[in-house]
Amino acid sequence: MGLLSSVFKKNVSEEPPKPVAAPQKTDVAKKAETTTKEVKPVVDKITLGYTHLSGCTGCTVALADNYGGLLTLLDKYVDLKYMPTLADVRHIQQVDVAIVEGSVCIQDKLAVEEIKETRAKAAVVVALGGCAAYGNITRFARGGQQNQPQHESYLPIGDLIKVDVLIPGCAPTPEMIRNVAVMAYLLLKGTKEQKDLATAYLKPLMTMAAGCNAACACDIMTSVINQGLCMGCGSCAAACPVRAITMEFGKPNLNRDLCIKCGACVAQCPRGFFNTDVISEYEAINEAIMAALQ
Repeated sequence: MGLLSSVFKKNVSEEPPKPVAAPQKTDVAKKAETTTKEVKPVVDKITLGYTHLSGCTGCTVALADNYGGLLTLLDKYVDLKYMPTLADVRHIQQVDVAIVEGSVCIQDKLAVEEIKETRAKAAVVVALGGCAAYGNITRFARGGQQNQPQHESYLPIGDLIKVDVLIPGCAPTPEMIRNVAVMAYLLLKGTKEQKDLATAYLKPLMTMAAGCNAACACDIMTSVINQGLCMGCGSCAAACPVRAITMEFGKPNLNRDLCIKCGACVAQCPRGFFNTDVISEYEAINEAIMAALQ
């Protein structure tokens, strides 16, 4: 103990306690100035809703495949109000634009109520993909519960409500969905010049929505090939998601047993559906879309 005490006393005596620095005064104003966050201008966004009915969710996947473009849309132009997969809010709200994916099962009371509520609460209703536009493969579907094995009836949404814009395809391309979203914003919030461009772009899709609620490869045969209008470009064959159309000797050959009635070929054919407003303004429209996504 004597040895330990002597060592302890020696260490204490050799290392005197260090003086404690006086606390510095804090400049509250300066600290507040350095912690102020950057305030970004708020863009006048359009409100968007997404109603999902009977479908395979392929259109939702196509929407998500925009990656950075989708994030730019949500950051600058679109306020997503409700969507089953990308938003916590699922009930239908009042919006500027409502996108509808899937067809309507008329034996499903909730589905019928949802599509009617979507129409009542949206200024613009967009039918996204072949199921919403034409019924697609759901026209051949057998649904319902196992204890109710009756044939269920699936209809395109245009059979129950008025549709303003149609985006064809099974599924539509991500770029098509993105472009329609940008043009919808410019139509509602843009300058007069931008609204004119948006009208030129959306006019064919509006005309298709007002036309009919059924389309298949047979329409290419009756309205284009049989009329001597086919130029053998192969656009219909390239657009078909199930390869029901093949090019034989420079002309489309249709396999009716494979056709799912999605209408992709009808929308893609330049001779079956042609609009000079888009062609003449193609460069200006493309520049407007690219500038919006910067």
